[in-house]
Amino acid sequence: MNGIEASFSSAGVEIAYLDAPADRDAAPERLPVLLIHGFASNYRVNWVDTSWVRHLRQAGHRVIAFDVRGHGRSDKLYDETLYGAPIFADDAFRLLEHLGIERAHVQGFSMGARIAAFLALEHPERVASVVFSGLGANMVLGLPGARAIAHAFLAEDPAEVTHPTARSFRDFAVSTGSDLRALAACILSARARITAEMVGALRVPTLVAVGTDDPIGGPAKGLADLIPGAEHFDIVGRDHMKSVGDRTHKQAVTAFFARHEPRASAG
Repeated sequence: MNGIEASFSSAGVEIAYLDAPADRDAAPERLPVLLIHGFASNYRVNWVDTSWVRHLRQAGHRVIAFDVRGHGRSDKLYDETLYGAPIFADDAFRLLEHLGIERAHVQGFSMGARIAAFLALEHPERVASVVFSGLGANMVLGLPGARAIAHAFLAEDPAEVTHPTARSFRDFAVSTGSDLRALAACILSARARITAEMVGALRVPTLVAVGTDDPIGGPAKGLADLIPGAEHFDIVGRDHMKSVGDRTHKQAVTAFFARHEPRASAG
């Protein structure tokens, strides 16, 4: 993997990130892309291992990806008040500031899509376009089960976990080497609500991409219809996890970013 792995202090919290340059053979060079991973994942699992970083670099993008606080190599915090999508969005903004990036395309998966929404709402001048992957109508409708998932993370014996969705999240978190206590605090944090009115106020080009077999994300069109001018892409036959690295997903996002390059950079 070509790129620099480093960390920076975001208001006292160490945030690990990857900064990978555009492929030297790619032409023309395009705006950077900021990638934000999903809950219980990290930038390596969500974006490197699925070849997203390589794909975007080959398309001419500098790629920035970071571990959301409580995840990956970033600081693990056990105070629920130190988590939440608006706080994560502040970390993302400070990372762009740290790297001197004035404007970027932004893509978030699942929880990362919520973070990307808050970033685009608070700092639209820094977001050239935004992609909400793995989260459609349920960004607004919400998805119950936070306490069941937190219980699954804190259970000493995995056999105690009978809730199927909670068990799948725990199994995934264990597979990524996550700090289960930190993730429990993260999911129990006050969940800042995103309303239909809020997403209706988005004024940056938006793509919603969700698997057609993904009950966690909800229909892509259901969210896109609430956002002026938004596009949607159905990742056919894919559930939540399998939609991440889908080839058609990558192609749709790359084409979307290309359509929303500044005229001078698009060549």
